[in-house]
Amino acid sequence: MPGTSDVVCIVEDDAAVRSALKFALEAEGLSVRIYDGPVSFLEEQSLPSFACLVVDYRMPVMDGLELTAALRERGMTGSVIMITGRTNKDLRARAAKLGIHHLLEKPLSDSALIDAIRNAIKAVERRA
Repeated sequence: MPGTSDVVCIVEDDAAVRSALKFALEAEGLSVRIYDGPVSFLEEQSLPSFACLVVDYRMPVMDGLELTAALRERGMTGSVIMITGRTNKDLRARAAKLGIHHLLEKPLSDSALIDAIRNAIKAVERRA
């Protein structure tokens, strides 16, 4: 049974992408919680403990950078992996400033996402 450090939260507004990510990550033995956007994630009564957060950059109401900033203001120091259709130097710099070390472009390579998540889990386990 996966421990808290194996929980991956996905915040993605596209239902097909959300479902595909959940399926792929659960096939890797990870426990996955999904959210259809930043609002539903932030409105949760008690934010779950997680190894990492996989968040889409472009979402209605609040983008992935804004969500990460809101979580950082609440004291969340965990790993964030942002996925986006297109990246550029400015986006990478803004993400790095928020402590987002993994910015992955769609279409996602299964191994790139899994590797980033595994590295996040190892970092959580080292801190514990």
